[in-house]
Amino acid sequence: MTLTRAARLVTLEGGEGAGKSTVLAAVHAVLAARGDEVVATREPGGTPLAEDIRALLLAPRDEPLHAHAELLLMFAARVQHVREVVRPALARGAWVLSDRFTDASHAYQGGGRGIDAGLLDTLERDVVGVQPGLTLLLDVPVEVGLARVRGRGAADRIEAEREEFFERVRNAYRARAHADPARVRVIDASQPAEAVAREAVAMVEAYRDSLG
Repeated sequence: MTLTRAARLVTLEGGEGAGKSTVLAAVHAVLAARGDEVVATREPGGTPLAEDIRALLLAPRDEPLHAHAELLLMFAARVQHVREVVRPALARGAWVLSDRFTDASHAYQGGGRGIDAGLLDTLERDVVGVQPGLTLLLDVPVEVGLARVRGRGAADRIEAEREEFFERVRNAYRARAHADPARVRVIDASQPAEAVAREAVAMVEAYRDSLG
């Protein structure tokens, strides 16, 4: 399988507490107001089976989850998501807005867990096969994002990681943006939520207009 870039696949990425849900809702509203069909989804998840895998991945547990087991579970959920939701929506001309996609595995399992980038590239190419046309990286300092998360209640298994883990995740995300600036656009997510949403909407509208 080859890795192809899907123009109408827009993904939102960022560390914990970056505010992706707020931005996704704002972008969805703007695209829908233009008369486009818009499918909003998330990873891990997006289908019933993938949501079951999400629950398995995020639930705190006594047995440690090996980094490669975590990676393969993430990609198992992603395969279901891509085959059942993403590709069919793109095929009928809809926009797909996804709260996280494969960049998250490069950041969390690659940067955070230290898994080899070559393995991630292979899985992305040979198992997923599709890459977003536009990715908005909501970049927020780790301490700011974690403070937001802690205000929500009990942490899930990944949210409970140490700050050093999330620093590695953030650095990996920023490296992805630096390597592919045409696709990955960085937004300062330490701003108020309304300002972040406005900036994201402006980027998506400009991107949509550029497609003709």
